Amino acid sequence: MKTNNIIRVVELFAGVGGFRIGLEGASDAYETIWNNQWEPSTKHQDASLVYQARFGSKGHSNKDINAVPTTDIPDHDLLGGCFPCQDYSVAATLSKSGGIEGKKGVLWWQIYRILLEKGDKRPNYIFLENVDRLINSPATQRGRDFAIILASLADLGYIVEWRIINAADYGMPQRRRRTYIVGYQKNSVVAKQIDDADNWLLYDGVMSKAFPFVKKEATDSRFVINGTIQEVSAGFNKGKSTSPFGNAGIMVDRKVISVDAEAVYDGTRQTLGSNIVDEDFIPEDYFISDSELPKWQYEKGAKKINRVSKEGYEYVFSEGGMAFPDPLDKPSRTMITGEGGSAPSRFKHVVQTKSGRYRRLIPIELERLNMFPDNHTYHPEVTDGRRAFLMGNALVCGIVEQIGKSLYRFIYGEEPISSRPIHLKRNARPMLDFGLFSDIKEVRINKPKKVYTLDKTKHLLIGFVKEDNQDYFLNPEPTKIYYTGKTMTFPSTIALNKLYYFMPYIKRKGVRDLYLIRIARVGNKAEIHPESKDKDSRLVFELEYLESLPEYVPVNLNVKYTYKDTILGSIYK
Repeated sequence: MKTNNIIRVVELFAGVGGFRIGLEGASDAYETIWNNQWEPSTKHQDASLVYQARFGSKGHSNKDINAVPTTDIPDHDLLGGCFPCQDYSVAATLSKSGGIEGKKGVLWWQIYRILLEKGDKRPNYIFLENVDRLINSPATQRGRDFAIILASLADLGYIVEWRIINAADYGMPQRRRRTYIVGYQKNSVVAKQIDDADNWLLYDGVMSKAFPFVKKEATDSRFVINGTIQEVSAGFNKGKSTSPFGNAGIMVDRKVISVDAEAVYDGTRQTLGSNIVDEDFIPEDYFISDSELPKWQYEKGAKKINRVSKEGYEYVFSEGGMAFPDPLDKPSRTMITGEGGSAPSRFKHVVQTKSGRYRRLIPIELERLNMFPDNHTYHPEVTDGRRAFLMGNALVCGIVEQIGKSLYRFIYGEEPISSRPIHLKRNARPMLDFGLFSDIKEVRINKPKKVYTLDKTKHLLIGFVKEDNQDYFLNPEPTKIYYTGKTMTFPSTIALNKLYYFMPYIKRKGVRDLYLIRIARVGNKAEIHPESKDKDSRLVFELEYLESLPEYVPVNLNVKYTYKDTILGSIYK
């Protein structure tokens, strides 16, 4: 049953849409009518490409938000988003971060500008996300940045509450701590239900209902943020070594009540292992070779290194050891933007398979740890490394979903209904959902080759050929078409945008003939053989013959005994 209630959402700094996934998973009432995603540091707008591939281009803005007039942004009920946080990121030391005055921090003022210029049409609700150290930033004036944000919102008529939430504390599959901020215009339905700020914060409010907690003893903090924004910037908490903000709090008319919260949760818990894909579905290039394994062990291990500073001072750099491999019976460590790539790294996740081999995580697994749908970040123009980067920048969708449900209950006084809930149980043998590629007609195009040079580092797809189709592939015609099985029988772990070559597998023989993949697309057999009336969706590979090996090479097809994703060099040894 679809709800008639509508909450019009504008999403800023949208990334690949994790905020939208969470809200839509909470209720069908959340309708994103406009969104903005722009990455100023790159010409290739990967996140915007992914966002449009998944949600369409209607209402999507791929422009610098600084240059978007408020009049171009439609009126809405909820302003949401994850305003950029690099200046507060754990990837840099706090002493080096520029805080709200840094290059990324100034984007907060675009949120403020939009809310200010909307005037009496500003949204009733705001819902924002940032890194956990926001409440302590910057190092020279602890808590100043957060005080500026709260004071700004108070001056615009908002009551604000916040929580720093570790997703794993509430059963989600990643230890990821982030600050979540929810605000309510004073004349809104929700604000009118706040009759006691203490009770709202601890027991009765949107955040406490979504994520229950108990207050840690002797952590109460009460104060007023006084002065103009400029005075707050210049003097708030000056000379103090700690921030006055706890990890949970509420602000009404610049009066702050905050505490440190300890999560209360007794539900089911997801782990890294519950989101892992079976070993035989993993492309070969994600496994760590025996020769590379010592490098990974060194990076993960404890070490002390003698170094010399720029000023010539000698010192000892030391760091503790990390679990290697990552434990499968616990939530994963926090994912960072450097998760992609095959180079050994201290911070990348490594798991051990049932056969004893070590491997990195594939993009689908990274998506799952943030509770995104499988292959959400797939796009033919986006590499696996960039997919990992996008997930390192993303939030855990399940947090937004739960807060979105709670907010809906307070607005409408009823249980939310969603036709797009976030699924917790994940298939260890995931198959391709062609719906993800409905707007992508051709996944990969390679021009026909008059002269070719084999690149043994390129990806090779080996596909099983049924006996009634073997003669077709044994004939020496220069072009061929290969159809996969029907919908939901092609492994979604095979990265279509990385495939380059194809070899047909002939039963009881192996592989011999090599083809270039010219086009990979979604189609059906009736396109070529109308008499078959077979219109079931399949992947269609249009192939160009290159050469044949002197004899057949036996191969084990490890993906449901039908496909194998490997490197050409593994066959041309």
